[in-house]
Amino acid sequence: MILEITDVEKLMDRFEKSSIREMNLSLGDLELFLSKNEVTQGQPAPAPAPVREEPAASGPAPSSLPAPAAKEAEGSESGHAIKSPLVGTIYLQAKPDQPPFVKVGDRVAVGQTVCIVEAMKMMTEIKSDVAGIVREVCVENEDLVECEQTLFLIEEA
Repeated sequence: MILEITDVEKLMDRFEKSSIREMNLSLGDLELFLSKNEVTQGQPAPAPAPVREEPAASGPAPSSLPAPAAKEAEGSESGHAIKSPLVGTIYLQAKPDQPPFVKVGDRVAVGQTVCIVEAMKMMTEIKSDVAGIVREVCVENEDLVECEQTLFLIEEA
């Protein structure tokens, strides 16, 4: 895979706007490490966590990113979590000028689209696997999300 400088610039821009603190991307011989963590003078920068890439069942393999320290505090989850099945950019609405697929307080049905995750120009609709009421939207529109990151909390009904 050939990575153009414009691709790296876009990735850096999205990383800067996201809540992710560190990102390590490995594509063949290319390795890119981005961090928003400050290093105090006289201390070495922390070593990036090792990255494992596992091929997906179909389609290109997404890069591995450290789990973001965003709104996912351990033990704060209540309800059923809808999680991202892949790494990518999340879109909470179909188009910029349209309302979000769902918002807090909305009732969702099994199979209802709640968001879209884009990875390498491929759009994947994320659907609710339970019926219930949206209690929390755990991400912001256009955030970079990690595989298995909680996107929504649903109170089953």
